[in-house]
Amino acid sequence: MRQWRRAEPGGVNVEQSAAGRPEERRADGRAERSRLSRVKIADAVLSLLDEGESQFPADRVAERAGVSRRLVFHHYADMSQLVETAIARRLEQLMEQTRPLPTDGPRAARVAALTEQRSRILEWITPAQLALMRLEQNGDRIREVTRQVLDFARGRLAEVFGEELDRLPTERRTEVLHGLDAVTTWGAWYHWRSSGLSVEAATRTMATAVHALLASTDPAGPADRP
Repeated sequence: MRQWRRAEPGGVNVEQSAAGRPEERRADGRAERSRLSRVKIADAVLSLLDEGESQFPADRVAERAGVSRRLVFHHYADMSQLVETAIARRLEQLMEQTRPLPTDGPRAARVAALTEQRSRILEWITPAQLALMRLEQNGDRIREVTRQVLDFARGRLAEVFGEELDRLPTERRTEVLHGLDAVTTWGAWYHWRSSGLSVEAATRTMATAVHALLASTDPAGPADRP
């Protein structure tokens, strides 16, 4: 928050906010318009991406954004930078799509809630992930956002299935958590979908894998003991 400033001795004895100066307001307005233009252009790429496009010519992006081609390159050095920014924005939007999941109660309900949410998000993020794979290299922003998303997803698994994981020794807990992570992230989802499974079938397959891993944490019954 900007501080209020008192006039210097000998000047007009009035407290005035620095933010209230005309030049400050003009500068803030320009910065906000620039930010909104950048977002609009990045969202145009995402709009094309969601329609199944895999190439993003500057003219097409400009038309979709409702801006000039010149403005596209005013805000972005080249199309690679623009596509990278758009994908990073999509990954950030992914975080906004998550909702609280149950961390106690019946296991079946927790598995169902998690796999429903994961399948919906993973299907939605697939076009961006495929575009990301086509980039020659990933910039720092994409790497950082990707790391945050993966860390968040892994942490959510530990919370939702804490009841099962916390009964295990440390090494075994880590192994099971790795397994849960592997079957609930995009790599597994894309494998199932590209193998011909429908969204519904892929979701059931994910749930089956999660249940199998969690079953391995259950205490051994008399029949299982040597």
